[in-house]
Amino acid sequence: MSDALSYLIRARPEAMRHYFRFLKETGKHLDPKTRSLISVITKVHAQTEAGLKQYVRRALDDGATPTEILDALLMAFPALGLSKIVWAVDVLLKSDLAEFRVESRHAAPAWRRVGELKRFAAGAATRIECDGRALFVYRSGRTFRVYDSHCPHERTDIPLEALSGRELKCPKHGWTFDVANGACISVGTRPLRRYRSKTERGVLYAHW
Repeated sequence: MSDALSYLIRARPEAMRHYFRFLKETGKHLDPKTRSLISVITKVHAQTEAGLKQYVRRALDDGATPTEILDALLMAFPALGLSKIVWAVDVLLKSDLAEFRVESRHAAPAWRRVGELKRFAAGAATRIECDGRALFVYRSGRTFRVYDSHCPHERTDIPLEALSGRELKCPKHGWTFDVANGACISVGTRPLRRYRSKTERGVLYAHW
């Protein structure tokens, strides 16, 4: 959410409530992935860089592939035009979205080695880098949960310093998560993105 939109919510809350209710109603018959792809196109039309990054990540979280996102942009060519599509691709290539990195575009999903189990303390969260991604790993006994380190709101990369016990608070807008289950427990509504994980021979793996 932009600073200007945050200001309008504080300055004219009664009007903005109607605006957000309108947006919710207009999309209620669409599946989440379709809503997110349409939102990506609107952000490209307006050339809103922060909004584009936010909704591209939301589309990925809702099940869209990088190829589907690119196809949605190309199908919107009559409305967007080539210059706006090229602008959007430039934004994606310069962003920190691993899915759009050149080396990742054609890479098949795979199990990635996160680290040896002994590296992760029980009842605690650990922040770790793995194949170009920052992760939070929470261990509860022999159970492990692996999360993307980015806030699902505007894709802010949440640092280790934002962790206090089980609470992980995004420094940008205050969305707060319980790293034991990934749920958003304050301010926001969307959970942390969780990756499938498994353990083999004393090593933790995550899948993406």
